[in-house]
Amino acid sequence: MDLQLNGRTALVTGASQGIGRATAASLAAEGVQTAIAARRGELLEELAEEIAAAGHPRPIVIAQDIMAERGPESLATKALEALGTVDILINSAGGSRKVDLYADTATWDEGMNMNFNTQRRLSHALLPQMIDRQWGRIITISGKNEPEKHPGKINVAMSAKAAIHAWSKGLSNEVAQHGVTVNCLGPGKIMSEQIRLNYDEERRRKYAEEEIPIGYLGEPEDMAVLATFLCSPLARYVTGVLIPVDGSFRKYAF
Repeated sequence: MDLQLNGRTALVTGASQGIGRATAASLAAEGVQTAIAARRGELLEELAEEIAAAGHPRPIVIAQDIMAERGPESLATKALEALGTVDILINSAGGSRKVDLYADTATWDEGMNMNFNTQRRLSHALLPQMIDRQWGRIITISGKNEPEKHPGKINVAMSAKAAIHAWSKGLSNEVAQHGVTVNCLGPGKIMSEQIRLNYDEERRRKYAEEEIPIGYLGEPEDMAVLATFLCSPLARYVTGVLIPVDGSFRKYAF
């Protein structure tokens, strides 16, 4: 299937590893000129070399801490200077950790900035030029906002991700008339650097058998293929949605 993406441009955050890395590679394979961003520039350079060696457009590397002051706005400026235009934004930077239910304001602010405010600010910095051209794609790799049972603990990221789901839906209503779609992808248990470090193979296998109906953990590429399709003109009528990619891991239908 021709996804009609050849010649488009994209900015992918969190591209040094995991879902962001796989999505950048998938877009490049479709002929998209990407700018890849993360803090670890050496990993971005490795990815750029791999993509170029495969015969695809070599990504532009932007080593940038999106959490820095004015980080999202600075990244948007650098991407536009390098690419000329940004047709596609993949918000893949973020994190998750559990904190005490009554954590201090600074802890909450950090979690909300990491998983909501930076994505919102970066998206709004790039939206005007998408609207001017009457075409754009914004995809945020979010997560679930189901409550979990952890006595005395709460996942700050869960609250931030609930916020980004609501924001994305509202934004999709505002920009649909301009040919811009806004969607979220909710990963389940996807193999990552963190999972490999913290869970040995036997523990991962047991968890998958007991908790994931499909019976195994997903790979970043499972996310990337859907993200790439949603970026394409073929997905023009899909907007304002959160799509889980989780092997039916989530317990709720909605």
